[in-house]
Amino acid sequence: MKKLVLAAAFTAAASTAFAGSLEEPIVEAPVIVEETQGSSAGILLPLLLLVIVAAAVS
Repeated sequence: MKKLVLAAAFTAAASTAFAGSLEEPIVEAPVIVEETQGSSAGILLPLLLLVIVAAAVS
């Protein structure tokens, strides 16, 4: 009876010890979103103001 309990204890310990695997975890790369701006984004407002001033003067 003692051997049966001892064998059951070893079986339970062995099954929980090898339950996991030793594989490398899968780590996904973070997603980086970059906002794109056109080359004319900085000059649009001054050109619009120039057109408005030119229309007001004439």
